[in-house]
Amino acid sequence: MNDILFTLFYFSYMLIVLSTVVFVVLDNRNPVKAMAWILVLSFLPVIGLILYFFLGRSNRKERMISRKGYSRLIKRPMSEYQMQESLDTNLDKSRIMSFFRNVNNALPFEGNKVEIYTEARSMFLSLLRVISSAKHHIHIEFYIIEDDPVGRMLRDALIDKARQGVKIRLLYDDVGCWKVNKDFFEAMLCEGIEVQSFLKVRFPVFTSKVNYRNHRKIVIVDGCIGYIGGMNIAYRYLYGLSWGVWRDTHVMIQGRAVYGLQTAFLTDWFAVERALITSPEYFPKITYQSDCIDYVIGNNSIAQIVTSDPVGVWRDIMQGYVMAINSAKNYVYIQTPYFLPTEPVLIALQTAALSGVDVRIMIPKRGDSWLIHKGTMSYIDDILEAGVKVYLYKKGFLHSKIMVCDDEISTVGSTNMDFRSFEHNFEANAFFYDKKTALAIKEIFCNDVKSCMYLTRKMWNSRSRINKVSESVIRLFSPLL
Repeated sequence: MNDILFTLFYFSYMLIVLSTVVFVVLDNRNPVKAMAWILVLSFLPVIGLILYFFLGRSNRKERMISRKGYSRLIKRPMSEYQMQESLDTNLDKSRIMSFFRNVNNALPFEGNKVEIYTEARSMFLSLLRVISSAKHHIHIEFYIIEDDPVGRMLRDALIDKARQGVKIRLLYDDVGCWKVNKDFFEAMLCEGIEVQSFLKVRFPVFTSKVNYRNHRKIVIVDGCIGYIGGMNIAYRYLYGLSWGVWRDTHVMIQGRAVYGLQTAFLTDWFAVERALITSPEYFPKITYQSDCIDYVIGNNSIAQIVTSDPVGVWRDIMQGYVMAINSAKNYVYIQTPYFLPTEPVLIALQTAALSGVDVRIMIPKRGDSWLIHKGTMSYIDDILEAGVKVYLYKKGFLHSKIMVCDDEISTVGSTNMDFRSFEHNFEANAFFYDKKTALAIKEIFCNDVKSCMYLTRKMWNSRSRINKVSESVIRLFSPLL
């Protein structure tokens, strides 16, 4: 009897696995990712099915976010408030600028002041100062806001402004803040602050919502001052880890490019609240005599706020990266905490290096996740062989996401150079097209080199056999990490 039950279970299980494999193949997904899932389903009995149920199923056909509503929100403020202020297309300096405009509805704006932060304490103090000066509204969106001294300081600052009559909306990622006690957010709700979580993960609708996360870090104050970058709100960002600093990059933008940040936030707000906010008061007329602006027209950075998501047809930021790398003539410098590149990005980096472009990539020597860091290390051979220079940051954990090319194009944002950021997450980057900003970001990279170990092929080839084997095995699953 037991043998019959076991046989029935075995054949039932195999039928489920084979059906799932067929579904993966018919889903028309990336063949590399499809093969990774087939390996997981084939060699991890039961666990493979559980992982696929939670992380593998595509929600695009389910339209977890209404594409129609998404487009309506993007077009209304763009057409009504932004088009008149955006940079004339005839003045476009780059094909990348036109690409983002066409596929992402991202308009370029000139006349922005950009302040770059490489130390979270400075950014946080600046943020608190700007919040304290808010007169009309504050919009905040972070992947992580922790209930620790730093998170509570931000919460208290927001509560103070809410009591003064400032309209505040806060959006956090449900998975990123999974461990945060709900009382933390309830305290703000009780003071009239609108608080929402992005794509709540609850049984029985757990499924692949856990896979599509809002990784953006955006703040908008009064529609004319904004922040974007890689920093979250947590103690470790300001004070580091037990084994080193937490090195990150964030920017404050003052000027018309904040319209792009506002549109990104209101689009995400619509996704969770179904409230279409397009009032002109959230897109104020910005002049160089405005209360929001404390600079002269000489600080003239051209900026585009570009978003990417798993809902649309194109992988906007990834494709922009590929275009920037392919168009570089002199150098490409990149900082990323995780390096698990898609095939187009990897080929672009290799091709640029092989053509004589000075390609440099900086990653942390020690990662915050053993598995993902092993996956990152598995790609080192591919880029070293092509002549890419690799730097391992030793001072702590490098969480910065920047790229600069030829003193012309630079970007700071939330996008990691990995499959998850490019294909699954909701991300946001600021792209800049002026020499001054590019040189500032280039200088940041060069200063960080002083805290790095330059990785030679001889050093890399001398690593242990165990490391080589573990990296090769984890490489097979890198599209899923």
